[in-house]
Amino acid sequence: MSLLPASPPLAGESGAGDLPAEFRLIGAHFRPLAGPGALDLTDDAAVFTPPPGRDIVIAADAMVAGVHFLPNDPPDLIARKLLRTNLSDLAAMGAAPLGYLMTTSFPRGTPDRWIAAFARGLAADQAEFGLTLLGGDTTSTPGPLSLSLTILGTIAPGTALRRNGARPGDGLWVSGTIGDGALGLLAARGEIDDAWLADRYRLPQPRLALGQALVGIASACMDVSDGLVQDAGHLARESGCAIEIEAARVPLSPAARAQNRLDLCLTGGDDYELLFSVPIEKENSLIAASRAKCIPVSRIGSFLPGAPHVTVRAPDGAALAFPRGGWSHIP
Repeated sequence: MSLLPASPPLAGESGAGDLPAEFRLIGAHFRPLAGPGALDLTDDAAVFTPPPGRDIVIAADAMVAGVHFLPNDPPDLIARKLLRTNLSDLAAMGAAPLGYLMTTSFPRGTPDRWIAAFARGLAADQAEFGLTLLGGDTTSTPGPLSLSLTILGTIAPGTALRRNGARPGDGLWVSGTIGDGALGLLAARGEIDDAWLADRYRLPQPRLALGQALVGIASACMDVSDGLVQDAGHLARESGCAIEIEAARVPLSPAARAQNRLDLCLTGGDDYELLFSVPIEKENSLIAASRAKCIPVSRIGSFLPGAPHVTVRAPDGAALAFPRGGWSHIP
């Protein structure tokens, strides 16, 4: 059962009302999202020509009900979070969005109105971020709702931001505020009372404009999806450096600061902010880019010589210890 049908309807199914349920679902909800390269979702694959002089950037993420979102979350916000978490991967590479492929496994008996709301969420963010559906696959499942999205973007050849370019002496910077996603999950579950934090969990803000502006400024970059400390460890390992983070300099929103949960803010996931290194001589360019894109950035630490590891220091210089460094996708 494919979002890009593998074969035409069977003989005798020429009328729209005679189409199998899958094809009617595609026509009603997903065909309006398709761009020119999708061929109206009537063939086995999409065909498109990349913009001249641009490299293709590809990333994929999956989301499962009860793991990456709450089963009772609004369907339009689930769709938008699916798209935005993948857009955040493009932002981390400095790429601009082009289109996406999507695989959906809806639980049997999912109401049509739920799928319609899901599609409306995708349409809203397609319009906001400038991309279209290229194809994919749709199935039913006896298990939880499972979603996967493969996103395509473009970038000038040889300019993609990587995780392995930081050097000792570079500053460690982050966009926005940290900890809102992890605290937002608690709010979405009703464990704390803060609607703003719940919205931050359900609807991340991919930093596409900043990511593109960081090309030529940042020496390494990634997004914070699994926890600040753990993701900083990825930069340290790939760049072959040690990292020191000054806990007092990590930017927290007023809502996060009010919860007094620094441990969760530094190790929880779902922030989707950019974490990146910048050589000292390019800091002025970074500040100018931040102001131009109206996205705040904060220097929270430094890259140092030494074996790859991350140390978080309290204001008195003592090293802080945490029960875990961040989220793991594999138990």
